[in-house]
Amino acid sequence: MKQENYRPLPDNLTIKESKIEGLGLFATEDIDKGDYIGFTHFYSEGHPDNYIRTPLGGFINHSEDPNCELFDSKFRNKLKSLFLISKKDIKVGEELTLKYNLYNPEE
Repeated sequence: MKQENYRPLPDNLTIKESKIEGLGLFATEDIDKGDYIGFTHFYSEGHPDNYIRTPLGGFINHSEDPNCELFDSKFRNKLKSLFLISKKDIKVGEELTLKYNLYNPEE
């Protein structure tokens, strides 16, 4: 049986240096508006902020004019997760961004 190689990101994305902050997610092929990109977080009670970030969720940078947005999902009332959808056409080489806030979960 052939073993598949693990890929932490969708095939159409890569991680590289960002002009926004540190490292970011970049398109390696065009992404159309409304495309499903992948899961960014999985709910885990007791984990800091109650979510575990995927590589997709760990490398996306903030923008006041983002090209992606997050959606909340529940599967069979058991697995709560967040996933990323493109809200604009994204061209090859363009960085994927979200509008998000850093917050104190105790507030």
